Amino acid sequence: MTDAILLIDEPAPYVRRLTLNRPEARNALSSPLLVALAEALEAAGDDANIRAVVLTGGAKVFAAGADIKELATRDTVTGLLDARTALWGRIRRFAKPMVAAIDGYALGGGLELAMHADIAVAGPTAQFGLPEINLGFIPGGGGTQRLARIAGQQLAMKLILTGEFADAKTAHAAGLVAEIAEDAQLRGVEIAAKIAQKAPLAARLAKELVLAARDTPLETGLAFERKAIAALWGTDDFKEGVGAFLEKRKATFAGK
Repeated sequence: MTDAILLIDEPAPYVRRLTLNRPEARNALSSPLLVALAEALEAAGDDANIRAVVLTGGAKVFAAGADIKELATRDTVTGLLDARTALWGRIRRFAKPMVAAIDGYALGGGLELAMHADIAVAGPTAQFGLPEINLGFIPGGGGTQRLARIAGQQLAMKLILTGEFADAKTAHAAGLVAEIAEDAQLRGVEIAAKIAQKAPLAARLAKELVLAARDTPLETGLAFERKAIAALWGTDDFKEGVGAFLEKRKATFAGK
Protein backbone atom coordinates (compact mmCIF):
# COMPACT_ATOMS: atom_id res chain seq x y z
CA MET A 1 0.00 0.00 0.00
CA THR A 2 1.65 3.19 -1.16
CA ASP A 3 -0.59 5.29 1.09
CA ALA A 4 0.50 3.46 4.28
CA ILE A 5 2.31 5.54 6.88
CA LEU A 6 4.89 2.75 7.21
CA LEU A 7 6.19 0.87 4.18
CA ILE A 8 7.50 -2.66 4.69
CA ASP A 9 9.61 -4.66 2.25
CA GLU A 10 12.46 -7.17 2.22
CA PRO A 11 15.35 -5.85 0.11
CA ALA A 12 17.72 -8.74 0.88
CA PRO A 13 17.47 -12.28 2.26
CA TYR A 14 16.52 -12.28 5.96
CA VAL A 15 16.33 -8.44 5.95
CA ARG A 16 13.18 -6.39 6.51
CA ARG A 17 13.10 -2.66 5.72
CA LEU A 18 10.72 -0.30 7.51
CA THR A 19 10.32 3.06 5.78
CA LEU A 20 8.55 5.95 7.51
CA ASN A 21 6.10 7.32 4.96
CA ARG A 22 4.56 10.65 5.91
CA PRO A 23 6.31 12.85 3.32
CA GLU A 24 3.73 15.61 3.66
CA ALA A 25 4.79 15.98 7.32
CA ARG A 26 8.50 15.20 6.80
CA ASN A 27 7.87 11.83 8.49
CA ALA A 28 6.78 13.43 11.76
CA LEU A 29 6.33 10.73 14.37
CA SER A 30 2.62 10.80 15.07
CA SER A 31 1.19 8.31 17.56
CA PRO A 32 -0.30 6.17 14.74
CA LEU A 33 3.13 6.00 13.09
CA LEU A 34 4.79 4.97 16.36
CA VAL A 35 2.11 2.30 16.83
CA ALA A 36 2.73 0.98 13.31
CA LEU A 37 6.48 0.97 13.89
CA ALA A 38 6.22 -0.82 17.24
CA GLU A 39 3.92 -3.45 15.74
CA ALA A 40 6.19 -3.94 12.71
CA LEU A 41 9.26 -4.40 14.90
CA GLU A 42 7.46 -6.90 17.09
CA ALA A 43 6.38 -8.82 13.99
CA ALA A 44 9.96 -8.84 12.71
CA GLY A 45 11.16 -9.98 16.11
CA ASP A 46 8.77 -12.94 16.03
CA ASP A 47 9.61 -13.91 12.43
CA ALA A 48 12.37 -16.54 12.27
CA ASN A 49 13.01 -15.58 8.64
CA ILE A 50 14.05 -12.04 9.62
CA ARG A 51 17.50 -11.56 11.10
CA ALA A 52 18.04 -7.81 10.72
CA VAL A 53 15.96 -4.69 10.14
CA VAL A 54 16.72 -1.51 8.22
CA LEU A 55 14.94 1.59 9.47
CA THR A 56 14.71 4.60 7.17
CA GLY A 57 12.60 7.52 6.10
CA GLY A 58 13.70 7.39 2.49
CA ALA A 59 16.22 9.37 0.49
CA LYS A 60 15.01 12.89 1.43
CA VAL A 61 14.27 12.93 5.16
CA PHE A 62 14.54 10.48 8.04
CA ALA A 63 12.10 12.08 10.48
CA ALA A 64 11.82 15.74 11.39
CA GLY A 65 10.50 15.21 14.91
CA ALA A 66 7.25 14.59 16.71
CA ASP A 67 3.90 15.63 15.29
CA ILE A 68 3.66 19.15 16.75
CA LYS A 69 -0.07 19.43 16.06
CA GLU A 70 -0.58 16.37 18.22
CA LEU A 71 1.70 17.63 20.98
CA ALA A 72 -0.06 20.99 21.05
CA THR A 73 -2.96 19.35 22.89
CA ARG A 74 -0.76 18.12 25.76
CA ASP A 75 -0.86 19.37 29.33
CA THR A 76 0.83 18.14 32.51
CA VAL A 77 -1.68 15.36 33.17
CA THR A 78 -1.80 14.05 29.61
CA GLY A 79 1.98 14.28 29.47
CA LEU A 80 2.39 12.06 32.52
CA LEU A 81 -0.10 9.57 31.10
CA ASP A 82 1.23 9.73 27.53
CA ALA A 83 0.83 6.38 25.75
CA ARG A 84 3.83 7.23 23.58
CA THR A 85 6.10 6.30 26.49
CA ALA A 86 4.96 2.68 26.22
CA LEU A 87 5.42 2.77 22.44
CA TRP A 88 9.02 3.92 22.81
CA GLY A 89 9.50 1.03 25.24
CA ARG A 90 8.23 -1.46 22.66
CA ILE A 91 10.63 -0.07 20.07
CA ARG A 92 13.51 -0.19 22.53
CA ARG A 93 12.90 -3.88 23.27
CA PHE A 94 13.48 -5.00 19.67
CA ALA A 95 16.12 -7.70 20.15
CA LYS A 96 17.48 -8.24 16.65
CA PRO A 97 20.10 -6.03 14.95
CA MET A 98 18.68 -2.80 13.55
CA VAL A 99 20.41 -0.46 11.08
CA ALA A 100 19.25 3.11 10.51
CA ALA A 101 19.81 4.67 7.08
CA ILE A 102 19.59 8.42 7.57
CA ASP A 103 19.23 11.05 4.85
CA GLY A 104 18.09 14.61 5.42
CA TYR A 105 16.75 15.65 8.80
CA ALA A 106 16.82 13.44 11.90
CA LEU A 107 15.42 15.88 14.44
CA GLY A 108 13.71 15.59 17.81
CA GLY A 109 11.85 12.30 17.89
CA GLY A 110 13.55 11.42 14.60
CA LEU A 111 16.98 11.55 16.22
CA GLU A 112 15.64 9.70 19.24
CA LEU A 113 14.37 6.99 16.93
CA ALA A 114 17.70 6.82 15.09
CA MET A 115 19.47 6.33 18.42
CA HIS A 116 17.43 3.16 18.98
CA ALA A 117 19.27 1.60 16.03
CA ASP A 118 22.38 -0.46 16.67
CA ILE A 119 24.24 0.92 13.64
CA ALA A 120 23.48 4.22 11.91
CA VAL A 121 24.62 5.24 8.44
CA ALA A 122 24.28 8.87 7.38
CA GLY A 123 24.14 10.46 3.98
CA PRO A 124 26.57 13.37 3.47
CA THR A 125 23.85 16.03 3.86
CA ALA A 126 22.14 14.51 6.92
CA GLN A 127 21.34 16.87 9.81
CA PHE A 128 20.87 15.87 13.45
CA GLY A 129 19.30 17.82 16.28
CA LEU A 130 17.06 18.00 19.33
CA PRO A 131 15.43 21.42 18.83
CA GLU A 132 12.56 20.99 21.31
CA ILE A 133 13.84 23.89 23.42
CA ASN A 134 12.78 26.23 20.61
CA LEU A 135 9.18 25.22 21.35
CA GLY A 136 9.47 25.51 25.13
CA PHE A 137 10.01 21.88 26.09
CA ILE A 138 12.73 19.19 26.02
CA PRO A 139 13.27 15.83 24.31
CA GLY A 140 10.84 13.23 25.65
CA GLY A 141 11.75 10.04 23.81
CA GLY A 142 15.01 9.46 25.62
CA GLY A 143 17.03 12.15 23.86
CA THR A 144 18.57 13.73 26.96
CA GLN A 145 19.80 10.34 28.12
CA ARG A 146 20.84 8.55 24.93
CA LEU A 147 22.60 11.43 23.21
CA ALA A 148 24.83 12.06 26.24
CA ARG A 149 25.67 8.36 26.47
CA ILE A 150 26.35 7.91 22.76
CA ALA A 151 27.93 11.20 21.70
CA GLY A 152 29.11 12.68 25.00
CA GLN A 153 27.95 15.42 27.31
CA GLN A 154 29.42 18.35 25.40
CA LEU A 155 27.64 17.69 22.11
CA ALA A 156 24.45 16.69 23.93
CA MET A 157 24.41 19.94 25.91
CA LYS A 158 25.11 22.01 22.81
CA LEU A 159 22.36 20.47 20.69
CA ILE A 160 19.75 20.32 23.46
CA LEU A 161 20.36 23.77 24.97
CA THR A 162 20.85 25.72 21.74
CA GLY A 163 18.52 23.84 19.41
CA GLU A 164 21.29 23.85 16.78
CA PHE A 165 21.84 21.00 14.31
CA ALA A 166 24.94 18.85 13.79
CA ASP A 167 26.01 17.85 10.30
CA ALA A 168 26.97 14.33 9.26
CA LYS A 169 30.70 14.88 9.84
CA THR A 170 30.11 16.12 13.39
CA ALA A 171 27.75 13.23 14.08
CA HIS A 172 30.30 10.74 12.79
CA ALA A 173 33.15 12.24 14.78
CA ALA A 174 31.03 12.05 17.94
CA GLY A 175 30.08 8.42 17.37
CA LEU A 176 26.44 9.18 16.67
CA VAL A 177 26.69 7.39 13.32
CA ALA A 178 29.00 4.55 12.29
CA GLU A 179 29.82 5.94 8.88
CA ILE A 180 28.92 8.46 6.19
CA ALA A 181 27.95 6.98 2.83
CA GLU A 182 27.15 8.65 -0.47
CA ASP A 183 24.16 6.32 -0.75
CA ALA A 184 23.03 5.76 2.82
CA GLN A 185 19.97 3.81 1.70
CA LEU A 186 22.03 1.27 -0.21
CA ARG A 187 24.73 1.08 2.45
CA GLY A 188 22.18 0.49 5.20
CA VAL A 189 20.81 -2.52 3.34
CA GLU A 190 24.33 -3.79 2.64
CA ILE A 191 25.22 -3.73 6.33
CA ALA A 192 21.97 -5.38 7.37
CA ALA A 193 22.42 -8.06 4.68
CA LYS A 194 25.92 -8.81 5.93
CA ILE A 195 24.66 -9.14 9.50
CA ALA A 196 21.82 -11.38 8.31
CA GLN A 197 24.35 -13.89 6.96
CA LYS A 198 25.96 -14.30 10.39
CA ALA A 199 24.81 -16.60 13.19
CA PRO A 200 21.48 -15.11 14.40
CA LEU A 201 21.77 -16.23 18.01
CA ALA A 202 25.29 -14.85 18.28
CA ALA A 203 24.18 -11.54 16.75
CA ARG A 204 21.32 -11.16 19.23
CA LEU A 205 23.50 -11.93 22.23
CA ALA A 206 26.25 -9.63 20.98
CA LYS A 207 23.73 -6.79 20.66
CA GLU A 208 22.40 -7.43 24.15
CA LEU A 209 25.86 -7.44 25.69
CA VAL A 210 27.09 -4.30 23.91
CA LEU A 211 23.98 -2.37 24.97
CA ALA A 212 24.34 -3.61 28.55
CA ALA A 213 27.92 -2.33 28.61
CA ARG A 214 26.64 1.25 28.86
CA ASP A 215 25.32 0.70 32.38
CA THR A 216 26.94 -2.53 33.62
CA PRO A 217 30.13 -2.66 35.73
CA LEU A 218 33.00 -4.25 33.81
CA GLU A 219 33.25 -7.35 35.95
CA THR A 220 29.51 -7.98 35.67
CA GLY A 221 29.62 -7.48 31.93
CA LEU A 222 32.53 -9.89 31.57
CA ALA A 223 30.64 -12.51 33.57
CA PHE A 224 27.60 -12.10 31.29
CA GLU A 225 29.89 -12.43 28.28
CA ARG A 226 31.38 -15.71 29.51
CA LYS A 227 27.93 -17.18 30.12
CA ALA A 228 26.75 -16.06 26.69
CA ILE A 229 29.69 -17.60 24.86
CA ALA A 230 29.29 -20.83 26.81
CA ALA A 231 25.66 -20.96 25.72
CA LEU A 232 26.62 -20.34 22.08
CA TRP A 233 29.18 -23.15 22.16
CA GLY A 234 26.25 -25.52 22.55
CA THR A 235 24.48 -24.38 19.37
CA ASP A 236 24.34 -25.96 15.93
CA ASP A 237 25.50 -22.62 14.49
CA PHE A 238 28.76 -22.83 16.44
CA LYS A 239 29.41 -26.30 15.06
CA GLU A 240 28.56 -25.09 11.57
CA GLY A 241 30.81 -22.03 11.84
CA VAL A 242 33.82 -23.97 13.10
CA GLY A 243 33.22 -26.77 10.60
CA ALA A 244 33.00 -24.32 7.71
CA PHE A 245 36.23 -22.64 8.79
CA LEU A 246 38.12 -25.94 8.99
CA GLU A 247 36.68 -27.11 5.67
CA LYS A 248 37.42 -23.76 4.00
CA ARG A 249 33.81 -23.12 2.92
CA LYS A 250 31.19 -20.49 3.66
CA ALA A 251 29.10 -21.16 6.73
CA THR A 252 25.32 -21.46 6.46
CA PHE A 253 23.70 -20.55 9.75
CA ALA A 254 20.23 -21.73 10.72
CA GLY A 255 19.73 -19.88 13.99
CA LYS A 256 19.78 -23.07 16.06
